[in-house]
Amino acid sequence: MKISGFSFVRNGFDYGVPFLESLQSILPVCDEFIMVVGNSNDGTREAIEALQSNKIKIIDTVWDMNLKKGGKIFAQQTNIGIDAASGNWCFHIQADEVIHENDLPKIKQAIEQNDDNKNVDGFILPFLHFWGGYNYIRNTRRIHKHEVRIFRNGIGVRSYRDSQGFRKFSSINNYNNGKEPGEKLHVKKIDAPIFHYNGIRPPAAFRKKAEQMGFFYKTEEQVAQELDAKKYDWDNVDRVEPFTGKHPALMQPKADAQDWTYIYNPAKAVWKTKDRIMQPIEDILGFKFGEYRNYKLVK
Repeated sequence: MKISGFSFVRNGFDYGVPFLESLQSILPVCDEFIMVVGNSNDGTREAIEALQSNKIKIIDTVWDMNLKKGGKIFAQQTNIGIDAASGNWCFHIQADEVIHENDLPKIKQAIEQNDDNKNVDGFILPFLHFWGGYNYIRNTRRIHKHEVRIFRNGIGVRSYRDSQGFRKFSSINNYNNGKEPGEKLHVKKIDAPIFHYNGIRPPAAFRKKAEQMGFFYKTEEQVAQELDAKKYDWDNVDRVEPFTGKHPALMQPKADAQDWTYIYNPAKAVWKTKDRIMQPIEDILGFKFGEYRNYKLVK
């Protein structure tokens, strides 16, 4: 059994994502790691090379900005990583995601135990979405609770939509031509959370990153309007709660070095009307109504 880790990144330092920690967090359970590096000018590629691991294989790419709409460029870069993977299993991690070192044995064991079970296409992992600082996580119905991050290689899996999830297709041509919606993967859950550090940056950097990413989904006019409306500010959030756990060891230096203060203010919380009504009900029931699941759970 061979596990291929894979990810993609471009100008990781400029975007303020922990891409080095992300890569290194799953490297111990991977036999190889495919890092798809877009044309960068901030030292991203050099930093990956400096890790000096014979497991890491760098693929250089030039981003086609004609694929910006809908985040298609992210799916394209993800698929390049899939196509280069030689393992029996693929382990995807995005540049702002980190796995805790204590969970690696659990992940490795789950893959090994299901290696011969062809009814299992892959695995979903739960998410911890950090917001504002290293001491808060967002905990509302607006965030995705689980995503596919591990799947079998060679069963026609492609990145679905903007690389957030995956589906399997009968052929690459059908995927590329949009001739089929793809089949949801049959997965099991591993109780090993993804530490998602997307919402952590100093105030100016938080706004800059949100603006940069916005251009991959919206028009320049839409991004400008949302910037004016302060939709990319810390306070533009519904609800967060204190994080009381321990960060992965790779991320602890960054957490210790936080030089800004974020304090959640419920009085400034921004809720959509439906969410304001549904959230208290779901909190009591412990169930999310109408949850989008891009996978099928198997026992």
